[in-house]
Order: sequence, then C-alpha cells, then structure tokens
Amino acid sequence: MKKAKNILAGLACVALTSCGALGTSGSGSGVGDILGTVLGAMTNGQTIGNVISSVIGTDKPSQADLIGTWSYRQPGVAFTTENLLAKAGGEVAATTAKEKLATYYNSLGISASNTQLTFTQDGQFSGKVDGKSISGTYTYDPQKCLITMKTLLFSLPAYAKKTTGGMSILFESKKLLTVLQTVSAISGNSTLSTIGDLSKNYDGIRLGFDMSR
Repeated sequence: MKKAKNILAGLACVALTSCGALGTSGSGSGVGDILGTVLGAMTNGQTIGNVISSVIGTDKPSQADLIGTWSYRQPGVAFTTENLLAKAGGEVAATTAKEKLATYYNSLGISASNTQLTFTQDGQFSGKVDGKSISGTYTYDPQKCLITMKTLLFSLPAYAKKTTGGMSILFESKKLLTVLQTVSAISGNSTLSTIGDLSKNYDGIRLGFDMSR
C-alpha cells in the first residue's frame, strides 16, 4: 500500500504539470483547486486500490460471468487507456466523477431496489432503471468487453468490467443519457447536462453502474 501511495504521488505530480487528466470546465480553477483534488483522492483507500484495476479490459469478464441478476451498488467509472500515467492520474479524475455521479443518481432516485439488470444464457436481458422496465436481447464480445443490448426503442452498447464487489456496466456518457432519458422520461435538466459535461471534463472515461449479485 505504501508503494502504491508513492507511485500515485509521483505520477500525480507529473499530472499537475499538464492537468490533462484533471481538466475541469469551470472558470477560476487554479493549481490550488487541482492540488486539493489530487491530495483528496490520494487519501481515498479505494482510489489507491483501484489504480491498477481501473481500466476496462484489464480483467475481461467472460459471458458466463455476466449471467445472473445484478443490482445497483454505486456509480461506476472506468478509464479506457492502459497507459500507467493515465491510469494513476485518471483515477483521481475518475474518483471525482464517481462522487459527482452519486449526487446525480441520488437526485434521480436510483437505488439498489429499483435498478437491476438480468442476463440469461440464451441472449435475453431484462431489468429496470429507476424502477422503469427495460428488456430485449444482447450479444457479448469478450475481447472488447462489449455488451450490445437491443430493445424496441434503441440499441445500446455497454462495457463490462470486473470489480472487487461484482461487475461494472459502463457507457459512453451520451449513451448513459439515452438510458436515463428513455427509461425515466427525464427532460433536459441540470442533472442530465452535468452528466453530459463529465465526458468533456474527463476524456476517456466510461460512466455507469457498479453492480453486485
């Protein structure tokens, strides 16, 4: 753990010189704000533990791993590059994004009791998001960790990632907005706008749900 902290501290200092992985769109953000974010995330045990495992594809789930019913546990965030610097610096950004998503999901009422997904062996899926039902068929590409879910309304690509608590189901931010808008019939509001902005602030991050059985 001490070694992981030292590695993260060193890479975070490098990240500060470019601020590429920590970019924000708000005006007036200074080095002090960025440093505070870095130091805050560095003291988060979950952040340090996830530095090596925060990238989609580092531990690829098989289709058999998907089978079953998964319930929402917390917001899911994962980085897409395998570059070590991006993973370490990006994990700080990912932690911040996850904290923001938690606020947004809470405002939408998303919880373990109303948000689940079930995948079957015969290529069917069903579930609910914020209590609204969703169902259809799916295919899975284990090399890309890509789940393609098809409903009557839309085709939805998602990424699967193993976590210590179960499985993450992750989307590009625009696709996540499609899910929330379709199943919850939410009009454009500040919550959705801010979720959309996350893709601009944290390039290369997938957003979604950490789920457990």
